[in-house]
Amino acid sequence: MSKQAVFDCHTHIAEMSHLSGPFLAAAQRAWGADFHFACTIDEHKAAVASCSGAIVLAVDAPATGFVVPNEYVAGYVASSPSRLFGFASVDPKRPKASRLLEQAIKELNLKGLKLAPIYQDFHPLDNICFPLYAKAEELRLPVMWHQGTSFVSEGPLEKSRPAALDPIARAFPNLKMIIAHLGHPWVEETISVVRKHPNMYTDISALGSRPWQMYNAIILAIEYGIEDKLLFGSDFPFSTPDETLRSLYGLNEMVEGTRLPRIREDVIERMLARNTVELLGLN
Repeated sequence: MSKQAVFDCHTHIAEMSHLSGPFLAAAQRAWGADFHFACTIDEHKAAVASCSGAIVLAVDAPATGFVVPNEYVAGYVASSPSRLFGFASVDPKRPKASRLLEQAIKELNLKGLKLAPIYQDFHPLDNICFPLYAKAEELRLPVMWHQGTSFVSEGPLEKSRPAALDPIARAFPNLKMIIAHLGHPWVEETISVVRKHPNMYTDISALGSRPWQMYNAIILAIEYGIEDKLLFGSDFPFSTPDETLRSLYGLNEMVEGTRLPRIREDVIERMLARNTVELLGLN
């Protein structure tokens, strides 16, 4: 385990009242009718207690019934402003979406934008979205994208491919963007996009429960030379920071006794030591 306190770039808080419709139904199918979304504020505090800090994500996805209000996140992160950094979420289809984002930043002191096409049911290249990207660039906000798969049946996979972000990165070269979960299962696609653009990054969150996928993703990132654009994240509550660390340090155990490559220790240590707050301009 790492001896240093790590920064978790990908965490959630929510009450069960924030879940409804397709998201809740899919969660109950996956984990049983008594499914509990274990990421209340107190549960989050306990999970990140060993971390140097964390990004906490709002979610504005009425299309699938996953709505964690910006105000809820802002109220929590205000309790520890030097450690916790809230990201607003705005459904791009909302009227005056750009204005809503600006209000969340200037009035609630949130620090970034979370977008999730598979939950919000929009395509990243829809014309209606571009004013929101322009506002994020104007406000110098990092954008966290859930650009990958999901367990929610109603979530449109065709809108969730990492390659869809390439035209956006070309149109807004100063916009810092993070592709969550290495865009799983489209890891190679994510790496291709991240390698092209200086202001694009990706995180390893949610991969700890799939160690073979995580191992291959990090090996590919090293082979493509983007290992210094990997950010540590857990996707709490689906995994805790400590669980993700254990998974990360255990990856090489799978290939002991084989000729498969090892993940170099310096790659892991640099990722854990990365100053994500400074890198994303959260201060």
